[in-house]
Amino acid sequence: MTLVPPLPWHWRPAVTVAEPAAAVAGRDAAPALLARLASLPANVRARLQMCSSSDLLVLIGAAADLPWVDGIAYAAPSRQAPALWLPTQDEPDVAHDLLARALDLRCHRQPLLLWRTPAVFMPLDRQHAVSPCLLERLARRWPGHP
Repeated sequence: MTLVPPLPWHWRPAVTVAEPAAAVAGRDAAPALLARLASLPANVRARLQMCSSSDLLVLIGAAADLPWVDGIAYAAPSRQAPALWLPTQDEPDVAHDLLARALDLRCHRQPLLLWRTPAVFMPLDRQHAVSPCLLERLARRWPGHP
């Protein structure tokens, strides 16, 4: 049997910019996002869900509810492969459904966020309601939060 080398792919500007369904903060922007979330009215926070990894904080919700802070970017499900979430401004230059299947073979969890910088993919299947308790817990994990 001959092994086929992995198909290389690159990021390119998105052909169509999707409506955001998530706000994504890396290490530099995470403290500001946590502070902004703490200042939101409780009824807005109640409509939001959050996932985190060692590299990213991902806030999931309706576009109108997603706050803006300096340094964050936005993500949305791919139109070609809804289980694959991508930056709204960039996309892979290969078929999204094939890339989603390849990532699923490695991770076995969906949906998955594929992010450009930092270059990571992360499952989004363990979302938590944005509550004061969650914000306090995350504040201890993310240095620089007031």
